[in-house]
Amino acid sequence: MSSLNQPRSPFAFRRVSALVLCSGIALPASAAFFEDSKASLEARTLYFNRDFRDGSTSNPQGASKREETGEGFILNLQSGYTEGTVQFGLDAIGMLGIKLDSSPADSNSGMFPATGSDPRHSADQYAKAGVTGKMRLSKTELKYGALLPEMPLLKYNDGRLLPNMFHGAQLTSQELKDFKLSITRLERYTARDSSDQQDIRIHCKNKRYACDTTGNRFDSYQLDYKLSDHWLAQYAQGGLENVYRQRFVGFVGKQKFGPGSFGADLRWFDSSDDGQARAGHIDNRALSMLFSYGINGHTLSAGWQRMFGDTAMPYLDGSNPYLNNYLQVNDFANPDERSWQLRYDWDMRYIGAPGLSFMTRYVSGDGITLANGEEGKEWERDTELKYVVQSGTFKDLSMRLRNATYRTNYEQSARDVNEVRLILSYNLTIF
Repeated sequence: MSSLNQPRSPFAFRRVSALVLCSGIALPASAAFFEDSKASLEARTLYFNRDFRDGSTSNPQGASKREETGEGFILNLQSGYTEGTVQFGLDAIGMLGIKLDSSPADSNSGMFPATGSDPRHSADQYAKAGVTGKMRLSKTELKYGALLPEMPLLKYNDGRLLPNMFHGAQLTSQELKDFKLSITRLERYTARDSSDQQDIRIHCKNKRYACDTTGNRFDSYQLDYKLSDHWLAQYAQGGLENVYRQRFVGFVGKQKFGPGSFGADLRWFDSSDDGQARAGHIDNRALSMLFSYGINGHTLSAGWQRMFGDTAMPYLDGSNPYLNNYLQVNDFANPDERSWQLRYDWDMRYIGAPGLSFMTRYVSGDGITLANGEEGKEWERDTELKYVVQSGTFKDLSMRLRNATYRTNYEQSARDVNEVRLILSYNLTIF
């Protein structure tokens, strides 16, 4: 993120004003609270084009194409902490999405909420905001309010114009060397294309369990152990109360090996229905592995993923499943599915083009147990070309061109897709 080399004093009033406006309460008198505060603004422009190759206009999910363009702004304010044994702080986030181009025939891209009674018409603009109070004692921190969680059991989705927000509490503690304990409880969320808070619900992956079923709350208990400077082991358990429960074990790291570096990412999930089982029977175990080797800007990766059990892997609506084979369009997490991945990354700074990078990957899945008893197959190919301006007025401006092709033989629950996303993003450090 770029930094404005301005004198410190002109921003003092802005810091105080911004935090007061966002909190609506009197702030404690503490130099560190203001001096350590930060503010940044991200502006992103997104062109989204998803072409369903079946050409159907009668599909209940919408027409044969979804194409929209929007401008998004994300303002992030973070205070420092007050002084004392128990320290307090306040964070705030505000988001604004503006429609630049859309038509009723090609709407419903997940970028904008619908307006009025016709779901085909996208709103001209929408906004959402959240405030988070925080408290710190030694190396233990408690946050309550709007959260953007990034955990194995819940990773917030940021795949459109504005990200999802979740609302609840999170406690993190690093009192013991090399250990990190995280306890999270969430009760509401705000979807990426909405301004309103909703009950937390299960994502509708397929028809093997009830779609969009809500639960009382989402809980997660996670322990990270740093094995060395290069390797991390993780364990987590939790889930959506009265819908599903889940356990996770992970091992990830990268270290020098020969002239290059070797990386490994191993993930295991065990999921089942919980309590009242509001979504019906859930039975899934997922093994996801990815190995990589990189040298001189070139990285080649290979992965394998396997689903066991009667149902697809459950995860929350508004989140991304923490799977190595979760790609731009598909997650390859259907019942009994086997999938493999090949990926290539190229960092072109090694040939004198710093800021320019290229990625391509291919995943093929088969062995899917369909509701009619037949076997399903699917594949996806993604490519991405990215450039980040390295210096000058537009330093840190990033431009990404992403393309995806997805094909399947079971169109009763999935559709063939060609997709293009063009993303321009600029991060400005205000203070």
